[in-house]
Amino acid sequence: MNYQLVINEVYNTFKNSTDKGKIANYIPELKKVDANKFGIGLVTISGDSFGAGDYKDTFSIQSISKVFALTLALKIVGNKLWKRVGVEPSGDPFNSLVQLEFEKGIPRNPLINAGALVLCDILISKLKNPKDEFLAFVQKLGNNNNINYNLNVVASEKKYGFKNAAHVNLMKSFGNIKNNIDDVLDFYYHICSIEMSCEELSKAFLLYANRGVLPYTGEEIISLSITKRINATVQLCGLYDEAGTFSFKVGLPGKSGVGGGIVAIHPGKYCITVWSPRLNKKGNSYKGINALELFTTKTELSIF
Repeated sequence: MNYQLVINEVYNTFKNSTDKGKIANYIPELKKVDANKFGIGLVTISGDSFGAGDYKDTFSIQSISKVFALTLALKIVGNKLWKRVGVEPSGDPFNSLVQLEFEKGIPRNPLINAGALVLCDILISKLKNPKDEFLAFVQKLGNNNNINYNLNVVASEKKYGFKNAAHVNLMKSFGNIKNNIDDVLDFYYHICSIEMSCEELSKAFLLYANRGVLPYTGEEIISLSITKRINATVQLCGLYDEAGTFSFKVGLPGKSGVGGGIVAIHPGKYCITVWSPRLNKKGNSYKGINALELFTTKTELSIF
């Protein structure tokens, strides 16, 4: 498969196309990003890297970081995690409070905001220096010590994160948050602020395509069983209440973030990340979804 040829074709198809999306405006720092940025980066499990456009530019990965948090939490506490968070698609927006109250403070899955806040609570309980250790974990997955938090994004999210605070307080009232609310929110905003490029994200996600093993070191980070469960959760819940549409169009497990990134996993083959900051009404990259659909159509490579 000539991945570079296909990526070039996809990039050129959408580079100057009309983008109906709108850049995220509820996190002021994200509004400063050039809305016309567009990059595609793919890395195979054999280590080959391909890309087009702004695929080496870094951006705030936002909710894509929830997959890393889920991975580290499962690595530490195992299946005990599922007593505090479910595995079903939400069917609601990623920041909805209605379902959370109805289900007595147990988030529907770990990839919506409430679920990720529970992951943060677990990690705070288990790690001595949560922010340092989490960042080191992501750097290890990406084999890149330059990956870092964006403190301006952290400050911006703290200032306007009223709904996330509501989630934590509601779950605290049901006993599903154990630590100080401010500490949980601070950690959550830090992990969302991590900046990576399309190329770096695809590389960091390779363990999910390679049975839990980092292909460039041979180290097993998570078991095959945990890898299976993470990929299944990403497939069902990774694009919030648009996960079904994404599976229908793209045919790969994928995780999005309101920074405009979407990373998709093809087990046994590659990871591919698309970045385009303008979002559709569901909070996912408008151009990113269309580009990934065209990519899997042209390559005829999906998990189905």
